[in-house]
Amino acid sequence: MAEFYPSRRDPVMGIWAHRQALAVHDAGADVRVIVLHRLVPPRAALAEGVRQAASTLREMAAEPRHQLRDGLHVTYAPYVSPPRERGYPEWGRWAAPSLALALRQLRRSFPYELIHAHNAVPAGDAVRRAGPRTPLIVSEHGADVLYTAWRGPRGARAVARGLGAAQLVLANSRGIAELAQARGAARTQVVHLGAELPPPGTPAAHGGHHGPGAPPRPGPPTLVTVAHLVARKRHADVLRALAVLGPRHPTLRYSIVGDGPERPTLEALAARLGVAERVDFHGQLDPAEALEQARKGSVFVMPSTEEAFGTAYIEAMAAGVPAIGCRGEPGPEEIAAAGGGFLLVPPGDIERLSQRIDELLSDGHRLREASERARETVRRGFTWEHCGEQTLAAYREVLERAHSEGGAAP
Repeated sequence: MAEFYPSRRDPVMGIWAHRQALAVHDAGADVRVIVLHRLVPPRAALAEGVRQAASTLREMAAEPRHQLRDGLHVTYAPYVSPPRERGYPEWGRWAAPSLALALRQLRRSFPYELIHAHNAVPAGDAVRRAGPRTPLIVSEHGADVLYTAWRGPRGARAVARGLGAAQLVLANSRGIAELAQARGAARTQVVHLGAELPPPGTPAAHGGHHGPGAPPRPGPPTLVTVAHLVARKRHADVLRALAVLGPRHPTLRYSIVGDGPERPTLEALAARLGVAERVDFHGQLDPAEALEQARKGSVFVMPSTEEAFGTAYIEAMAAGVPAIGCRGEPGPEEIAAAGGGFLLVPPGDIERLSQRIDELLSDGHRLREASERARETVRRGFTWEHCGEQTLAAYREVLERAHSEGGAAP
């Protein structure tokens, strides 16, 4: 069950939740999905005027309530709620009636044993309020403990309620697990999200660099970032590094996949720095196209802050594209500790970021070695198969505990 999940209107949103559902299904679980489908236009549509807001609302309302997505049965449970900035901690209360109805209808044909909610707010809190007599697992992806819990007392209480209702909280990194425990989780376990390993020999890097056994690809060296265009992802730092590196790497390009409120600011910055002709803004692409762009890069660069995990890093690394993230962040620190092919730089340090990029691009042997280590790091601990097996094991452990305590659902 999730707030963020792919839809016909937005096939990218929450793709990680869908991939984990597929992974645990492939591992052996029988899975159905319920999406908390909020029928309120996003702020960007409202800012464009009544006509755009109405058009967006019609698109959202037209989303089919029942879909088959990659073989999984998905139900979109509609609800309305106040604006995010004022009422997000209480969205679980607004979503609970629709969720309770969807769960009752689901149980008639699918006697589910366990609910797995992605994030405590609003999903975990909505389950708690809906009141099914079923064990609950909450996946903590960082939003609750890095944002919602800091929205004042209401946010902290909502997070504590959602986490506290779970028999087990699955955190995407050790750092997030520690924050979840501090915010009300009774028991936590780290389960990393994953990536698909391309077959050996698949071209991975641009500009003549390549992964193990792969032929070189023509074209200039390229930095790539796949992320929503918001300030904390720090695309601006990469643009500044691109400008610094210009004299040593005059053909270096920067490929940006994603969209968001920072795009006009970033386009203006690229123009001021004199690098606009070497920057490609691809906008939001569907998951397969985004992955293809990421794997064409020479180096994946995302020195973002407040990064709970960062699936985009390991998706690039799986194809032998080394990655650069920010030191001190839960996800990047954990990926870097797991093996090679991932470099850390201090937050906001353009000089160090430029140095790390230059070191890779100026030494073909170092880049090839980083490419091989990146792929190996993912193979050892960050595949979707591994994620699915760990998630299924968590389901079994929670159900066994519930049976032994006499608290299992009928």
